[in-house]
Amino acid sequence: MTKTILFDLDGTLIDSTDAILECFRHSFKELNFDFQGSDEDIKNEIGYPLDIMYANLFVDKELIWNFVDSYKKEYRKVSQTKTSLLPNAIESIILASKFARLGIVTTKTTKFTIPLLEHLGIMKYFETIIGRQEVKNPKPHSEPILKALENMKLKPNKNVFMIGDTKLDIIAANNSGINAIAVLCGYGKEKELINFTDNIVTDSLEAVKMIKNYQS
Repeated sequence: MTKTILFDLDGTLIDSTDAILECFRHSFKELNFDFQGSDEDIKNEIGYPLDIMYANLFVDKELIWNFVDSYKKEYRKVSQTKTSLLPNAIESIILASKFARLGIVTTKTTKFTIPLLEHLGIMKYFETIIGRQEVKNPKPHSEPILKALENMKLKPNKNVFMIGDTKLDIIAANNSGINAIAVLCGYGKEKELINFTDNIVTDSLEAVKMIKNYQS
C-alpha cells in the first residue's frame, strides 16, 4: 500500500519565527498591551491557534479577536519576506513525493498557507492543505488529520504518518490512529515530545527517510 505523509508547517518545514514574533509585537504595540513576557514565551505557544496563543499570553479574552485581527493584517504584509524553508525541507519533500502521497496539516489558515507554499515553490507537492478554517477543532484534536485523509479518500491506517515538531502534532496523530514522528528542528522540546512518541529525529529529512524504510 502506498504510504501517506502529513506534514506540519511551522517548525517542521518552514521557519516563520521572525514573522510570528514581529506580528505579535506589532499587535501588542497597536493595541497598547503592556506585554511583560519574552520572545521565548511567544515561541513556546507556536502551534496553537492565534486566539489560544493570545489567551496564554494573558490578553483579556474579550479583546483577543482584536489582537488576532491586528496580527493577521501585519502577517499578510510580512509572511513571505520573513519566512524560509528549514534546512533539508525541500530535500525531504522531494524524497517523500517519490514514494508517498503528501498533505499539510497546520493551524495557519489556508488563506495564508497556500500563497506561502506557492511563494516557496512547494505547493505542487501536496494533495491537500488543512488549515484552521477547515476544521472546528484544531490540533491536538484528531479532526484536522481525519479531514486531510477524507480529502485524500483515505482512512487512518498503518501506512499514514504525521511529521511535526510539537506535542500538538504528535497527540493529534495518536488521537487519529496514525503513526507520528517528532522533529527537533522546531519549537517542541525533546523532554516533552518523548512523552508522546518514541520516534524523534533531527528534522523532516530524517523523518522521511525513516518512513521510506518503514515496513508495515
